[in-house]
Amino acid sequence: MRIDTVNKLPISLTQNAVQEILHLYKNGNYEAGFGLRIGVKGGGCAGFSYVLEFDTQKENDNVYSINSIPLYVDKSQELYLLDCEIDFKGGLDNRGFIFNNPNATSTCGCGTSFSA
Repeated sequence: MRIDTVNKLPISLTQNAVQEILHLYKNGNYEAGFGLRIGVKGGGCAGFSYVLEFDTQKENDNVYSINSIPLYVDKSQELYLLDCEIDFKGGLDNRGFIFNNPNATSTCGCGTSFSA
């Protein structure tokens, strides 16, 4: 795993998460300028939900890189993601990305939304 940053990436990614991101990116046939957006948005049963999608760079983004894939994080959202760890579980009973966020004061039962 190689993470290149001009600034320190506010989150950490486990090796499983990096491997899955690389797999999805390589199989998605994305055009130049597409990268992985990591963020939060209002909504979900606890107040905020996580954003993890391939997107293009926006004006207010900090840009990072992981294995030459651009990572975009909106500057105003980094506060909610500081020291968050993103993992990926590939099992049959619990498949998907998991956010371990120390800034979350509570989370919903499904684990996809939180309050801070």
